[in-house]
Amino acid sequence: MALQYPQDLSYFDSHEYVRIEDDIATIGVTQYALNQMGDIVFLDLLEVGVTVARGDSLGTIESVKAVETLYSPVSGTVIERNQPLIDNPEDTGDDPYGTGWFLKVRLNDLEAIEDALTADEYSALVEGSED
Repeated sequence: MALQYPQDLSYFDSHEYVRIEDDIATIGVTQYALNQMGDIVFLDLLEVGVTVARGDSLGTIESVKAVETLYSPVSGTVIERNQPLIDNPEDTGDDPYGTGWFLKVRLNDLEAIEDALTADEYSALVEGSED
């Protein structure tokens, strides 16, 4: 199965992605990172109402192989957690860019994602250029 990187997302070398809609950032983890981790067994995410700065921990994701810290690519306030995913972390890889999002954050700084990678740049970073 070929890995996918939707063009409408911003990507980060820490393997998080962001979808910006108005002033809301939907944050998740890329399909590449999930494939590297293997089966996800536990998610620990920040509570609604917590304010985060870019680079802060959003929580942890645990697989059968490792526990990884999730980092916030944006600054703002957590307004929603994906509770169904927290309750069933094994579903994380089913649709990472759709139902597999982790948190929604109301942005307080729209400039914060200017250094994000495009889908093509992220693909080249993780898979190497196929040119």
